[in-house]
Amino acid sequence: MSQFLELANIEIKKSHFSAGGLGSRIANTLLTQFHANNLSPRTRLPSESTIAKHFKVSRTVVREAIATLKTDGVLESRKGSGTFIGEKFKPNPEMVNEVTEQSVHALQDIIEVRRGIESEIAALAAVRRTPGQLSDIEDALRKIEKATNAGECGVEEDVRFHMLIAQATGNPYWLKFVDTFSYSLRAATSVTRANEDRRVDFALQVQEEHEAIVAAIASGNADLARQAASRHMINAAERLKFADRSFWKEEGSALARDIVENIPKS
Repeated sequence: MSQFLELANIEIKKSHFSAGGLGSRIANTLLTQFHANNLSPRTRLPSESTIAKHFKVSRTVVREAIATLKTDGVLESRKGSGTFIGEKFKPNPEMVNEVTEQSVHALQDIIEVRRGIESEIAALAAVRRTPGQLSDIEDALRKIEKATNAGECGVEEDVRFHMLIAQATGNPYWLKFVDTFSYSLRAATSVTRANEDRRVDFALQVQEEHEAIVAAIASGNADLARQAASRHMINAAERLKFADRSFWKEEGSALARDIVENIPKS
């Protein structure tokens, strides 16, 4: 019991953006700490009320987190005894490190900001873009696809795609704002695209999401464009949750290091 309570001393920031909801965030946080603390199968978890009190959430949220981990085979219940780390769980203390944890939080922060910015930019572009600007955006989309098919990272093509959408708002301050944010945008895009390029289904999802944004802008429907851009950011955050262990031990950690080192000081 005490071993688990030690791992629960980490602070979960409920303000962080999470596509899967607070229950999913807590489930991911617990799983990360199971590995980081090298906990063994048959370790008993504290009661739901104790976990809820620590994280300052409802027991319903804790039940959601526990249910998620049970579905994944990480946890199991024993009638009359409580919830335990399952027999199939294989601890791996090398799975995460401080840089990884910091980088995941930083990426989620950046994606949260991008969601707000790019949703509004896409909505404005839908009603203000010129035929020439739409043509440029469509061309940028094709270049992303071409880079991806050629096995390239496509980061610059991706960033240019979003910059052109900002330009299509007709408001130079939106473009200047995005340009000011471009360093973080490129850094975050490098990590998300590196993760997405490791899986064909992720790469296809990104392409479909980009196409949906362009289609909405082409239709002139601001609400659809806003929704498409928001969905793209939500899904980007969700895909990061499924980054495998080797990604964070190899290129993911290296790419994210710049983000961690450049987190704004409060």
